Amino acid sequence: MVLDQSSLVYLLVTSLVLGISLFYAVLILWSPPPIITREGERKYRSASSPSKYLPLASIEDPAEVDLSVVIPAYNETERLPEMLATTIKHLESLKGSRSYEILIVDDGSSDGTPDVMLKLATSEYPGVDIRIVQLEKNLGKGGAVRHGMLHGRGRRLLMVDADGASRFEDLELLWKSMEELTPSDEDPAIAVGSRAHLVKTEAVVRRSVLRNILMYGLHTVLRIVGVGHIRDTQCGFKLFNREAARLIFPYQHITNWIFDVELLLLAKRLHVPVAEVPIEWHEVPGSKLNVMTASLQMLRDLLVMRGNQLFGRWKVAQGRPATGKSSGTS
Repeated sequence: MVLDQSSLVYLLVTSLVLGISLFYAVLILWSPPPIITREGERKYRSASSPSKYLPLASIEDPAEVDLSVVIPAYNETERLPEMLATTIKHLESLKGSRSYEILIVDDGSSDGTPDVMLKLATSEYPGVDIRIVQLEKNLGKGGAVRHGMLHGRGRRLLMVDADGASRFEDLELLWKSMEELTPSDEDPAIAVGSRAHLVKTEAVVRRSVLRNILMYGLHTVLRIVGVGHIRDTQCGFKLFNREAARLIFPYQHITNWIFDVELLLLAKRLHVPVAEVPIEWHEVPGSKLNVMTASLQMLRDLLVMRGNQLFGRWKVAQGRPATGKSSGTS
């Protein structure tokens, strides 16, 4: 049977409509649900208030300190104490010129991380403003970072991994680079740590073959989706000024390890300048990343991000959004 031209056009249009409808159905199925902030997650404990939970601040409030250090933590009783010691040592050396707070956001740990960190804060660092927040359910690293950023009090807010892989003193490189991006913190700006300069060094070469394959594959995909201008999207050492955090984090949807890409895509859509700054970094044992699972999640989530943006389901506001109980899915 030979189809005439009109029948062929009808068949092609019907196939296209069915294909788009199927993609949209899969997109809805794969898209993460809105991020809900429960009432108990809006509070914290500290050395000065170990048993009474106190209310957290909001990113919409005026800044109260120069720097908020946001540390996402999931089962980190082994690695976090050493990282915390290094962090506090550096910050205390600048205390006369820079005030700070540390927000440890526990992502539903099962090893008692919140209580261990509270005990450590009380016994070792009673004079340091360490605030411990507990998420009721495990969201993923991105969810913990988002929560800390939306409740930090800093003029600038740093996200940093609990494993101490990044050299904390390199905060000063990010700080200087941000000041070069914008003369005033009233204008949004981001400075991200980068390990791109280490690609051919022993620090990266010694990593497993599978992890390096994943790294190169990710770079290729990122160029396709539009963040190829950032050579290292996944370094867990990123500095936001308060205006950038206000603009970006209420509209974050992805909470697993690829969330950094969404943050940078949001920055690009909102025309927020981003500086990529080389930092020192070393591999730390105990990574919770399963490379095969992460690879599949990466492809799925990049597709979900682009699909929701294409269909207009995930929107951003050109201004200061009001933070609510959930992210802005429409």
